Amino acid sequence: MPPLTTKPALNPVLLPLASLGLPRALPPIGLHAEKRLRRLSSAAVSAAASTSSSADPSAELRALCSHGQLAQALWLLESSAEPPDEDAYVALFRLCEWRRAVEPGLRACAHADDRHAWFGLRLGNAMLSMLVRFGETWHAWRVFAKMPERDVFSWNVMVGGYGKAGLLEEALDLYHRMMWAGVRPDVYTFPCVLRSCGGVPDWRMGREVHAHVLRFGFAEEVDVLNALMTMYAKCGDVVAARKVFDSMAVMDCISWNAMIAGHFENGECNAGLELFLTMLQDEVQPNLMTITSVTVASGLLSDITFAKEMHGLAVKRGFATDVAFCNSLIQMYASLGMMGQARTVFSRMDTRDAMSWTAMISGYEKNGFPDKALEVYALMEVNNVSPDDITIASALAACACLGSLDVGVKLHELAESKGFMSYVVVTNALLEMYAKSKRIDKAIEVFKCMPEKDVVSWSSMIAGFCFNHRNFEALYYFRHMLADVKPNSVTFIAALAACAATGALRSGKEVHAHVLRCGIAYEGYLPNALIDLYVKCGQTGYAWAQFCAHGAKDVVSWNIMIAGFVAHGNGETALSFFNQMVKIGECPDEVTFVALLCACSRGGMVSEGWELFHSMTDKYSIVPNLKHYACMVDLLSRVGQLTEAYNFINEMPITPDAAVWGALLNGCRIHRHVELGELAAKYVLELEPNDAGYHVLLCDLYADAGIWDKLARVRKTMREKGLDHDSGCSWVEVKGVVHAFLTDDESHPQIREINTVLEGIYERMKASGCAPVESHSPEDKVLKDDIFCGHSERLAVAFGLINTTPGTSISVTKNQYTCQSCHRILKMISYIVRRDIIVRDSKQVHHFKDGSCSCGDEGLG
Repeated sequence: MPPLTTKPALNPVLLPLASLGLPRALPPIGLHAEKRLRRLSSAAVSAAASTSSSADPSAELRALCSHGQLAQALWLLESSAEPPDEDAYVALFRLCEWRRAVEPGLRACAHADDRHAWFGLRLGNAMLSMLVRFGETWHAWRVFAKMPERDVFSWNVMVGGYGKAGLLEEALDLYHRMMWAGVRPDVYTFPCVLRSCGGVPDWRMGREVHAHVLRFGFAEEVDVLNALMTMYAKCGDVVAARKVFDSMAVMDCISWNAMIAGHFENGECNAGLELFLTMLQDEVQPNLMTITSVTVASGLLSDITFAKEMHGLAVKRGFATDVAFCNSLIQMYASLGMMGQARTVFSRMDTRDAMSWTAMISGYEKNGFPDKALEVYALMEVNNVSPDDITIASALAACACLGSLDVGVKLHELAESKGFMSYVVVTNALLEMYAKSKRIDKAIEVFKCMPEKDVVSWSSMIAGFCFNHRNFEALYYFRHMLADVKPNSVTFIAALAACAATGALRSGKEVHAHVLRCGIAYEGYLPNALIDLYVKCGQTGYAWAQFCAHGAKDVVSWNIMIAGFVAHGNGETALSFFNQMVKIGECPDEVTFVALLCACSRGGMVSEGWELFHSMTDKYSIVPNLKHYACMVDLLSRVGQLTEAYNFINEMPITPDAAVWGALLNGCRIHRHVELGELAAKYVLELEPNDAGYHVLLCDLYADAGIWDKLARVRKTMREKGLDHDSGCSWVEVKGVVHAFLTDDESHPQIREINTVLEGIYERMKASGCAPVESHSPEDKVLKDDIFCGHSERLAVAFGLINTTPGTSISVTKNQYTCQSCHRILKMISYIVRRDIIVRDSKQVHHFKDGSCSCGDEGLG
């Protein structure tokens, strides 16, 4: 007999009462007991009053049970010197089961357990039936163990009891033991066993039980066949379930419901609805369960007309006021994005349960109204409705969208108090909420405490690390995940994003290999994630190959390629690619035009930029946003049309943000227009007072104009705000391992070799007359080179030179801007060592080759 997975503490009432120091008789207390006794028949009262002298206490006990006098029967049982016979015990246990009287039933069990070394078949079955009904599976197991004789009823009760308690594998083990014991199953055995097979799910075991059904001659029993259909559907074998359904000579409404629901559960909504229509044609009357199931599924088909017809059918058949059906209606309308209708159904409900509130909260959250979802949750609290695990998970998802950390923390506390932390759906929602609220360390705490982790848990953590710019940890978790859980497309997308962010090309190729082995290379966003990886790692050839191999290209695929061309300084190629995109009928979106306008800005293509900007509205009905306006200001400013840029800002139909004014400030820096630059700086620093980059631009403006007193004031302001130091970091991948280099970091084991290589480069530059460009003053040198650049890419490139074979290209990713001096040095290195060096900084991609750069030295030296 299988033991429980977690053995509960033994209930004291089943121990011998003498061992607990308790009296064997527990008489009723006070006047209330007397009043109850007086209501008995005179014979029953007489019997209860003379327990010690009665000739037949068993008969009196049975009489009390037949009159429903449970308290007096229990008192008589415990006050009698001799135990009653089996029939009296059976009568008492059946009364307790009928009354759902758990405490009296357990006391009666303790009494019988104390006085019987073993239980007869009839007595044992009565005790089993009662205990299983109470959910006391452990106590039922003790009784079962003391039964030397067991029939099919005994086994059925235990198998069904373990299954209802969620101990499905134990239930199946009991069934096997029953078969080994030579007990022939009956019509009640198979539904219990098949439900457990479907719950595990265990398709092989289900097939075996199906063979038993045929062997023992139950292939015509409707209840058994209904259970078979459900089992196959739960195990994902809809074809087998449909074969069972089609072979049934007699069907009831449950048969139709089981098969219809089986189609829905396995994503075959059309087949399920077709079967429902066939049911109506065959004049089989659907019940509430049928209508509810079909209503929910109809929402998944995005067929509003059919959904409304289902609503009308339910009203016609009188189901419109049922809470369960109204809940399904809310889910249906929410699936269709019709939250107004869902709200109407909800507001008209006379009675609402937790599922009603949850359906509204989940509907608002999934339809992009997280604020409304939290409002409904607040109303749910006001109405004192206790949330369930799905409610909390849905509310946490809304918090994740809004960044409402305070509400999320309260929900976390509520989940702990209600014992919901063992539910994966809740903990997964917590992981996402903490990650998106920039509390990744708290997400790690939740993750480590999770008793069970599924693919969503791991994917949430990996994506959370990427969201919080902790990409190395994302890849670390991804590698650990592979040992326990099979990744899905979401996992791979997050891992590829981490590789792209750090320039880890070799790691990205390994992830690509995993994707190919799993056979999901064209699933969802994965093809675009792969294109993005190769573009950001400077591998345009791989990116182009991946783009061509991706058959179902969407606008995102084209946008990634266009942005890649722009980042690599190929603006004309980007425009040509856009023309090809339009030619084949792909409609551009807002992101497309941001990339194209950036290309025009970097290439100084003013007329092309204006043409694209106007075509957004005139040709593609896209309303320009702040990013488009910032690109246009940047374009005009870079070519020296500062007045036009300023007028363009003043004529904008929306309020300009810091990026728009910052673009004008940068143009003023390039063309040394101090007066207009100061005006732009005034606006930008009001909007972003703590942004070091804009302070740097203003300092550059003053340095180029030689206005040292104003430069000193800006530097002083930066120091007071703590903006005078922001550690730069560069990453380089060597032999599959990503190495990180921080500004002024001397901790690397090879730092002496790295510095030696760099000193040699500097000496060769001086000898050739190409010394690194210095800044205008010591103050400005510290500002530009050490704060806004940090020179960390020099260390990464030198490390790559030491640890890779000659001729190998070096790819570096940097979190800051590449300064003029570093740019000059990297060009020289590429010329001296005859290597390709690719540096992706915070602005663009620099491809250094034979002493030149793909950016054309724009704004650099």
